[in-house]
Amino acid sequence: MEELKKVIREVPDFPKEGILFYDITTLLKDGPAFAKAVDILCERCEGKEIDGVVAIEARGYIFGPAVAYRLGVGFVPMRKPGKLPAKTIQETYDLEYGTDTIEMHEDAVQAGQKILVVDDLLATGGTAAAACRLVEKAGGQVVECCFLIELSFLNGRDKLGSREVFSLLKYDE
Repeated sequence: MEELKKVIREVPDFPKEGILFYDITTLLKDGPAFAKAVDILCERCEGKEIDGVVAIEARGYIFGPAVAYRLGVGFVPMRKPGKLPAKTIQETYDLEYGTDTIEMHEDAVQAGQKILVVDDLLATGGTAAAACRLVEKAGGQVVECCFLIELSFLNGRDKLGSREVFSLLKYDE
């Protein structure tokens, strides 16, 4: 995994002073590195029954559809309110200063479906936990939450409870 970490650009003081931002655009433009990341995320799913992949707007859309394609299952987008054209269900979650909301079409996940939740980053865990609750509200079962990067020092995993979590790359500070 160290070879993949070397491809990710670290940008200090973005989006504000004191933050070290892990820029995945450098991994995305490197064909072999991007392919390797998707391959590893998909290998995690071998032997697991998965009916669909859910990913969170916006960077989750980079990995979610690629993983769904490789697994031969459908892809379900979760978006900010007002972006999906049909009837939706939504979940609101806490941020450091306020709240945010994500939603999906009410018919996107069927009762009993086994769902893989995919996103690029696990930080504080609020968005991923809301995505899991939304899948479960629709009657689906979260098989695993899968991330390219985890900022483990932010303890986002704690918000996901007993759900299975996999992160390809972990940063401890």
